[in-house]
Amino acid sequence: MSQLPNQPTEGPVPTSADVARLAGVSRATVSYVMSGSTTVRISEPTRRRVRAAATELGYVPHAAARSLRAGHSRTVLLPTVDLPAGPLHHHFLHELESGLRGLDYTVVQYGSTGLDADEAARAWAELRPVAVVAPGTIPLTPRGISTLRRSGARAVITLGPRPVTGAHALVMDQREIGGRAVAHLLARGRRRIGVIMPEERGLGPYAEPRLAGARDGARNHAALVEPVPLRYEEDAAVGLAARWRDLGFDAVFAYDDTYAMLLMRALEDAGVDVPGETAVIGADDLVLGRLLRPRLSTVRTEPATDQPLADLVDRLVRRPGAAPEHHDLLRAAVVHRESS
Repeated sequence: MSQLPNQPTEGPVPTSADVARLAGVSRATVSYVMSGSTTVRISEPTRRRVRAAATELGYVPHAAARSLRAGHSRTVLLPTVDLPAGPLHHHFLHELESGLRGLDYTVVQYGSTGLDADEAARAWAELRPVAVVAPGTIPLTPRGISTLRRSGARAVITLGPRPVTGAHALVMDQREIGGRAVAHLLARGRRRIGVIMPEERGLGPYAEPRLAGARDGARNHAALVEPVPLRYEEDAAVGLAARWRDLGFDAVFAYDDTYAMLLMRALEDAGVDVPGETAVIGADDLVLGRLLRPRLSTVRTEPATDQPLADLVDRLVRRPGAAPEHHDLLRAAVVHRESS
């Protein structure tokens, strides 16, 4: 009869008391050091000794126990969706996540694909976060916001193209992108402008404001701005390029650089000269757009505020019940290259 090899057994879970004994300090000192607290003065050598002891023992703080001591959790929930929202959006999320960790928050990313707004809010509430920073692609409702607040969320914040009633808002207004793109095309003498509208699910909250901004930008000019649906597929782009001349456009503002590159290659394969017959401009300033020939004109987006987002979230958490705040985060500028 075969025998299984001896399996290593795990020892007891290390506690803050174990760290305190090894480092020669009190449990309170361990708590202050491991939480990153600056309210109590602790020398740097002591902090290093505590961290070294924690590393040696494999000790990590217990988030739930810390929440019980504080009376609320330190968890900030960042719901995620499987949708491209542009590099600036991802930059904000990266900076927010790293900043919150530096402020001693536990940051949890939560997949929300397939859930409607109220289902998502209930799922988030189960985790009892102290704050939720929700993407604009999930349209929170008053019921969902109320569910989150009753579960203990001190701050419900949206990050997207428009504010949501009842929640704090970090607004990335997409209308400026469309307005800048069309103003550029008008300045180049173009007057019949197609605006690529992705047919992919969930991109409407970003694409529709860009179209609205494009139309606003052409309002005082003798120009036509029309939406042009397009799936992000090569065959769809080839089909659109085949009937492009029948549509009569002399310029196109694509939803972003990826759609612009897809369509521009199909147009050129169909014999439509870029920019001679049709000027093309995208958005987001992707590196690949600079490698094309002709190089792709684009609308570059930049942060409109120097205030760290994590500091803003922390302040809102410390002021539960405060009136909703709206902060504009986006600034747009055209980068002119050969495609327009």
